[in-house]
Amino acid sequence: MRKHIKTIAAAMASLLVMQTAQAQIPDGYYASLKGKKGAELKTAVHEIIKKADVLDYGSGTGHTWEGFYSTDRMDNGQVVDRYSNDIRYFGKSGSVISGMNIEHSFPKSWWGGTQNQAYKDLYNLMPCEQKINSSKSNYPMGKVTSVKTDNGCTRIGTGNEGYQLWEPADKWKGDFARGYMYMATAYQQFSWSGTQALQILQQGSYPTLRKWAYTLYMEWARKDAVDALEVERNNAVSRIQGNRNPFVDFPNLMEYIWGDSINYAFNPETTLSTSGYGGGGSVTPDPEPTETMIYEAMFTDNSGNCTAETVNGPYAGFEAWKRDSQYGWKGTAFSQNTAHAAEATLTTPEIDLTGCSQATLSFEHAVNYCNNPSEILSVEVACNGQTAKLSGFTWPAGNNWTFRESGDISLNSYAGKKINIVFRYRSTSVQASTWEIKQMTVKGIKTSTDISAPTIANDGYPDFSRPYKAYTLDGKPVTDIRKRDFIIINQDGKTWKLKVEP
Repeated sequence: MRKHIKTIAAAMASLLVMQTAQAQIPDGYYASLKGKKGAELKTAVHEIIKKADVLDYGSGTGHTWEGFYSTDRMDNGQVVDRYSNDIRYFGKSGSVISGMNIEHSFPKSWWGGTQNQAYKDLYNLMPCEQKINSSKSNYPMGKVTSVKTDNGCTRIGTGNEGYQLWEPADKWKGDFARGYMYMATAYQQFSWSGTQALQILQQGSYPTLRKWAYTLYMEWARKDAVDALEVERNNAVSRIQGNRNPFVDFPNLMEYIWGDSINYAFNPETTLSTSGYGGGGSVTPDPEPTETMIYEAMFTDNSGNCTAETVNGPYAGFEAWKRDSQYGWKGTAFSQNTAHAAEATLTTPEIDLTGCSQATLSFEHAVNYCNNPSEILSVEVACNGQTAKLSGFTWPAGNNWTFRESGDISLNSYAGKKINIVFRYRSTSVQASTWEIKQMTVKGIKTSTDISAPTIANDGYPDFSRPYKAYTLDGKPVTDIRKRDFIIINQDGKTWKLKVEP
């Protein structure tokens, strides 16, 4: 079903038109939304999506786990787990996966736990690793400022208001935000109960989500735009239940309900669509972006222009990092038959990600004489004077010389910037491990547009009732032209530079 998770850059994802999805939306499905705005629009959406032919809850034929087999299974059988980085695989359709639960993103306790339609709604249900499922309890989703639990994908702790919250990884924030918008609209008639529910929800059909919540979720949805994986899941659930998540179909719908467009009438025929509904705001697919090599080094052959520096050493002239023609860069503080306390860094030259919409890091490494490599060693990104640790990649066991692939590590949050990768070695007088790094690569997908050196048309104006593409003055795609002072419009081979009036 799926080959990759989150393979489309966020900046381009909201511009996708999925040709396979076009038949998924019944003719006239969203027609009743035309001309409505604000509270009236939200209720109109509710009327469309409120009825769903949900599966029975649990495992077996016609139950939730059979649904997950269609909605959350990759081509290789791997589970799409949005709550952890654990890798698990589906067995037989309908079977429970060991170590996983059915997770209600919108907790069932918020409406009293009744096993109603919402309880079984696949737009709200996801396969989830058991431990993090238990830890997140029935907390609302929000920005965690004081972390108590972090599995590398889901953070749990307290927010600025003192609420107990859970926070998804950046790559899933938009998905969950649009899921919360769906639930707050499909079930807006519910009577919400309990402390956690009322921290995020208020009674009534509008706005249903509290202001802090819908403001944050719209921010997340803008940054993590709709991508191919999310469109595919929307289609898969729709085939089962008969209803759709309109916040996936129309990325800007949220703006007309809660955001900066509540005073504008919504038109499903002309607004930006990710699912091929048609109209002036939709665009044709861009060619599949190609991945290019940004940085590549085989450390057994050369240094890769890396810089080794001893931050703290046991004696003058001590060097923890040395290059070896057989093993690559080798870091150790075991010297003169003694383990020493030390700290040293191995830093790559500047890696230029400007012009990239996404990037990944990978390397091959081995660790020996180390009980828990991830606790004492680290891989970091240095950018604009700040350094941040990377996580979610494969560490060697720490007790042999077997080289392991790190796997692809997302650098998407640094797209458009210049960075250095830092391998930080640490040791104590009790444990001085050896860390070998044989090779590394950084690959990126370059942002491309149709308007490099555009010729600005002087005759006439674009027809906004027909398909067009919109860009910032520096060539970045945009989804809502009202948010810009100036905009570049490309249509039928012509390009216009326009001033946007408030």
